[in-house]
Amino acid sequence: MKQYTAIIGIGIAAIGIMAVIFGMDILKLSVSTQDYDIFVDPILDKQSLFVMGRVTIQNTGYQPLTNVRVNFGAGDTFDLGTIDSGEKIIVSPPSDNPMEYVMISADNDIFVNKAYREMPKMVGMMGS
Repeated sequence: MKQYTAIIGIGIAAIGIMAVIFGMDILKLSVSTQDYDIFVDPILDKQSLFVMGRVTIQNTGYQPLTNVRVNFGAGDTFDLGTIDSGEKIIVSPPSDNPMEYVMISADNDIFVNKAYREMPKMVGMMGS
């Protein structure tokens, strides 16, 4: 009987340790670690008849980002103004834009330059 109690105790301790490890990992994703930080994800969705681009912009810092400006390239720019902490915005480039890269700039030395990435195609989905 004592062997079963020891095995159950070890199992509960292992589950508790895993909960702490995974909890701390998830906490890093949801809690800001810097005053000014930004997440940018430009995506291309190529269909058989058209190509759609979208850029996800999220303020992942503690403080609001001010004077946020999106440069889609080819002379296409868009002023977003202020993005509050935790706020997520999705913008699309103009339809005649070549959609090669996007540059995001803001006050407090924020600058991100990223190339568009293509979404993976799955069997049975549109455009696959």
